[in-house]
Amino acid sequence: MANFQYIALDAKGEQTTGTVQGASESDAIQQLRSQGLYPTQVVEEGKGTLQAGKNKPKARGKKKVKTVSGGKIKPKVLMIFTRQLATLIDSGLPLLRGLTVLGKQEPNPVLRSTVNSLADSVQTGATFSESLSQHPKIFNKLFVNMVKAGELGGVLEVVLTRLAEYMEKAHKLKNKIVSAMVYPVIVLFIAIAILVFLMLFIVPKFKDMFGDQDLPAISNIVFNASDNMLARSFVLPNIVWIFLVVSGIVVLIKAWGGTSGGRGVIDAFKLK
Repeated sequence: MANFQYIALDAKGEQTTGTVQGASESDAIQQLRSQGLYPTQVVEEGKGTLQAGKNKPKARGKKKVKTVSGGKIKPKVLMIFTRQLATLIDSGLPLLRGLTVLGKQEPNPVLRSTVNSLADSVQTGATFSESLSQHPKIFNKLFVNMVKAGELGGVLEVVLTRLAEYMEKAHKLKNKIVSAMVYPVIVLFIAIAILVFLMLFIVPKFKDMFGDQDLPAISNIVFNASDNMLARSFVLPNIVWIFLVVSGIVVLIKAWGGTSGGRGVIDAFKLK
């Protein structure tokens, strides 16, 4: 039997340290979990020391961690990371070591930098959920709160697995929606392109042929619409101005949808 020093979280999320005897590191981790503790670091005495910051639990969460910027992480990449971390923790690996391993193996530069930042934060005494909250552009409130619940309940690996499953289902649903919309969107653009072509090139020829005749009202409407498209305003044809205005409206709506208020209105409209 060997002695193992540990840093763990109790049911209240408070950090605690101590020593436990076990036949192996995995045995020591299982003992800690059976006591309602969630180990973040476990080191055998004489073969290493616990990382700095272990004696400063009261300062947890006060130290600011430098956030990562410069890019976004695709949902699929985050899903794979979450599942891998859940697997490592479930196999008995402490959280800090699991983050360190994944940080070294992660090919995505943004996620690799983020994981290394998470490991540094956990090493200095912050909980995993507090470390995640330092990166709101990558880990949303649902992710952070679920992890916090897993820490308090001592079932972090279960929560991470559920999160990975949720992200996988959301990713598949999004792909299905996109796939279902591709064909109608393509048909719509082709129809618009054909309509514009007819109004700009074909309708004017018909007008030259039948312009001196008494035509139905619908024909006159089509001819007038074609004339308005070809007419020039401020040097450019009206069709160009129409395209610019429509494009500007789309860009403005997309930018507004990126704000919290606009996103809420758009999501509410989608749910109706």
